[in-house]
Amino acid sequence: MTRYKITLSYDGSNFAGFQVQPNLRTVQGEIERALSYINQQRKTTFVAAGRTDRKVHAKGQVGHCDFHIEIPPYKLKRAINSNTDDDLYVVHVEKVDERFHARFSKHKKTYIYRINLGEYQPMERNYIYQYNHNLDVESMQKAISFLLGTHDFRAFVSENEEKENCIRTIYQASITRSLENPNILQILFEGNGFLKYQIRNMVGYLIKVGEKKVSPDEIQQVLTSKDRTKAGKRAPAQGLCLEKIEYVEEI
Repeated sequence: MTRYKITLSYDGSNFAGFQVQPNLRTVQGEIERALSYINQQRKTTFVAAGRTDRKVHAKGQVGHCDFHIEIPPYKLKRAINSNTDDDLYVVHVEKVDERFHARFSKHKKTYIYRINLGEYQPMERNYIYQYNHNLDVESMQKAISFLLGTHDFRAFVSENEEKENCIRTIYQASITRSLENPNILQILFEGNGFLKYQIRNMVGYLIKVGEKKVSPDEIQQVLTSKDRTKAGKRAPAQGLCLEKIEYVEEI
């Protein structure tokens, strides 16, 4: 058995999310279909570092699979890309030790959420949230600093994960303007893991701060409350992209 680590990018616009779902087109479903065909028609599971929601994009999703046959990585990359549609692309393939696990090996994830404060841009509507109004960016920058570090993020997690351990660590969190277009805000989060809807819920609250509906330091009260209802509206999915996954202790 040979284990391969696969890095892929995808446009989430036409996927019903990452995870396999009956009768729906998903990222995992598409790549497993290709892998199983290449692996001599054997059902092959693709284990990802994490799942992305419907309409969320990825530049550097990572997963692993096990093959009964051994194929040079460059040939496996070419074979997968030949058997998938143009909105999914394998960037890199490498053979790894069987102890490597895309989800459980120690890693950190980087996401960027993009918001357009300027005129509506129809060509970007699937990739940048078209907010199209001004926001108090300075207040948002103050608020996001309170999310740094290790916290129980239960207040920013989907209700159906109420019983899950919601303690996570955010290493970096920043809000900057794009150098190419100052009207585009880039909200970056780097952490050891994120829960379902966590980033979109945090961004939704930051937008609320930018609208001057709440003060920047009130985000601390939301955190400590552990009450999802206090965090407010969730930001739309299409502005979010999984930029990269870095493994701290590669085997």
